[in-house]
Amino acid sequence: MLAQSSQHANQRMSTPADSSPLQTAAYTPYPFDARAIAHRFRHSAIFGALDVLQAGEAMRFVNDHDPIPLLHQMQQRYGDRISVIYQQRGGDAPVVIDFVVTE
Repeated sequence: MLAQSSQHANQRMSTPADSSPLQTAAYTPYPFDARAIAHRFRHSAIFGALDVLQAGEAMRFVNDHDPIPLLHQMQQRYGDRISVIYQQRGGDAPVVIDFVVTE
């Protein structure tokens, strides 16, 4: 199962126009706003971005809903190679998740 954490250590988020990586204590998350990508291309774009990340890097994923089906697909594709760390979840705000490459 993908490692999940509800840790809120870093509340800083990127905007769609912000293409520079943010720095946290353990990893550098690169911004990825899925809301700006057509639904039919989203999962392919997400997997393409995750495939090029190296160990210790992360993708800060922003979406308008909690992507449960995507998380199941990621589990099948990557196993424990990627940790899922929710930065923001619930309410009217967008869902923000850091996908961290661990191996």
